[in-house]
Amino acid sequence: MQKVLLLAIFLTGSFIKDTAAKTWQGGEANYILHDSLIKGVIPADPKEGFKDLFVRTTAKGLNVNKLNPLALNFVQDYMNRYSAHLYDMKGWGKPYFDLMNGILTQHGLPNELKYLSVIESNLHSYAVSWAGAVGPWQFMPETARNMGLRVNSLNDERTDFFKSTHAAARYLTQLYGLFGDWLLVIAAYNGGPGNVYSAMRRSGSRNFWDLQYYLPEESRNHVKKFIATHYIMEGDGGVTTLTKKERENFMLNEALKPAADDDKSETMNVSGKYNSLIIAQVIQIDLVAFNRLNPNFDKLLSANGSYDMRLPSDKMLLFQANKPQILEQSIRLMLTMDGR
Repeated sequence: MQKVLLLAIFLTGSFIKDTAAKTWQGGEANYILHDSLIKGVIPADPKEGFKDLFVRTTAKGLNVNKLNPLALNFVQDYMNRYSAHLYDMKGWGKPYFDLMNGILTQHGLPNELKYLSVIESNLHSYAVSWAGAVGPWQFMPETARNMGLRVNSLNDERTDFFKSTHAAARYLTQLYGLFGDWLLVIAAYNGGPGNVYSAMRRSGSRNFWDLQYYLPEESRNHVKKFIATHYIMEGDGGVTTLTKKERENFMLNEALKPAADDDKSETMNVSGKYNSLIIAQVIQIDLVAFNRLNPNFDKLLSANGSYDMRLPSDKMLLFQANKPQILEQSIRLMLTMDGR
């Protein structure tokens, strides 16, 4: 069966060569598909394409998402380095994220794909790479033109946030038509579909975690940066990565879920410059779970000077044991953000 699948992949690649425009720039492969090839490929709920990003698990009778264990070490290291910067970006980047959410939704794509622009350009409209890629989505000139953007000496629409996001949505849609998996799409966005096809052939798999070491290192790390950024921005899975049907079931189960008191949680009044991101990181609790137990923690703690924080009993013990470290890191994060 695998041989048949791989043969189909190569036949598809050959067909694309003959029926679509293919350009190579700086090692980047760009396959432009006809509408007839991608029609019907995007599922009704494209979040299904995140199947390799999180793993399904059962907790207290609920099916929930957990970060793929294969990504944990990379994510933890990335959080140590960049969590302050990304946490800050949640604030100043909101207008950009809102704009991209609307455009991605219009194209039927998951809103989480906006984080690809974060690792591409840090949301900088005039970002320029060493290879000549420009704009928030880092398009090479020929790819940009193929996606409908004007690129000439008088006008470079790669720097236009609105137009370039529409172009990125079209390109991502085409790549998804090839691979049907967003992690592979992100690898192809960075290194070209050819490198992903090669990794699939050599590994005999379409799963990113199986074929990752057959990819160029830059493309492999590009995917992991996306995963880490997604984790920091959204938390450990949660509603954002569920399919439509799973999301409806999740919300129903949340409404029927027992109060936190029944889950052996404890409450402690805290005061000081604590930060929810640092607390969640140190005591190793999902940020989504922390926010569910402690809504508007950062805002209310800052405004009132104290907060009745609720945590599971084992996590409360970890918090008490690590209070000095948590407070120190929280203050350091605050100073980093203030000095931006």
